[in-house]
Amino acid sequence: MNASLSILRSRVIYIFVATLLPFCVHAETGVTETKITLGQSAAFSGPAAQLGIQLHAGAKVYFDAINAQGGVHGRRIEIRQLDDKYEADLAAANTKKFVESDDIFALFGYVGTPTSNAALPIFTKANIPFFAPFTGAQSLRDPFNKNIFNIRASYFDETEHLVDRLLNIGLKNIAVFYQNDAYGKAGLAGVERALKKRDLTILETATVERNSTDVAAAVAKLLPKKPDAIIQISAYASCAAFVKAMRKEAYYGQFFNVSFVGSIALADALGTDGPGIVISQVVPFPWRQQASIVSEYTKAMNKAGITSLNFSSLEGYIAAKVFVEGLRRAGHGLTREKLISALETINISNFDVGGFDVNFSPSNHNGSKYVDMTVIVKDGKFKN
Repeated sequence: MNASLSILRSRVIYIFVATLLPFCVHAETGVTETKITLGQSAAFSGPAAQLGIQLHAGAKVYFDAINAQGGVHGRRIEIRQLDDKYEADLAAANTKKFVESDDIFALFGYVGTPTSNAALPIFTKANIPFFAPFTGAQSLRDPFNKNIFNIRASYFDETEHLVDRLLNIGLKNIAVFYQNDAYGKAGLAGVERALKKRDLTILETATVERNSTDVAAAVAKLLPKKPDAIIQISAYASCAAFVKAMRKEAYYGQFFNVSFVGSIALADALGTDGPGIVISQVVPFPWRQQASIVSEYTKAMNKAGITSLNFSSLEGYIAAKVFVEGLRRAGHGLTREKLISALETINISNFDVGGFDVNFSPSNHNGSKYVDMTVIVKDGKFKN
């Protein structure tokens, strides 16, 4: 009788353990059998809010579409948002919350250089993937960090493109209006680098503080120099304020911006002062179905009831699509290390994003060098 009870007890324990095994084997932080949780700290309020709102909107539309199909290997993707108002100290605090919460698998779609830099030592120490930050800064590219995967081109790529365009049309006296922080200085370094390659220097520089539209000192400094063109490295509110103030003082030179400015928000803020303002872009033109990713994005956004298309939400959509491909390749037994290894196998020879090339490898996590040029035309619309 005792032997029979012992055998029965052993069988019960075996069945119990076997039942729990699928759940116990998979113990990666932020991953359950039914869900993968991501963390996003970005500006969702304040002067740079449209950047975070638009990037998140595009990514969520793609993730929601995947979730509606059953998720990835049976797991739905959820993005948990925290507002950092485009302030570095808030981004650091938010990142610590994500790291200490024990239910965040990866960080996705942070917005800005100072905010991403503030998060950098935290996610690096915690060994958490940091995917598709909305910044082109070299600090997120060099030195190589295995946790960081960049979808967009760098500010070096963008400023090289801008300087080349300016010189090709005969504009050599170039000034720079930049945000007085890591983002602005990263863009400034890109302009300096591009000009130095051509034995040229910047005519003059002027700054604006982050999340400020006080541009009076910058106007007073740059206006007397009469530059042929001014490259702006700041967010949309300060750039719009600067353009308006310069135009009011009868400056009729050209303004060029890098993509981080927030194109739609800049056009909206400029109003009738918008036509002629040039902006470099790191994703395809959202209003032309030339690239299949744009057609796919447009249909998905419309299906979700979103008719306002823009560069930032397209970037979020592309980032989400590439991230999901990484999850698929990582397999059911998902871990952070498996995701990193899987993402490193994605390149143009084996994954078609849809007319937007992404190339990762074990030694290169900078997925794209795509740069295009656009200009604001009448009624806040764009042309490229």
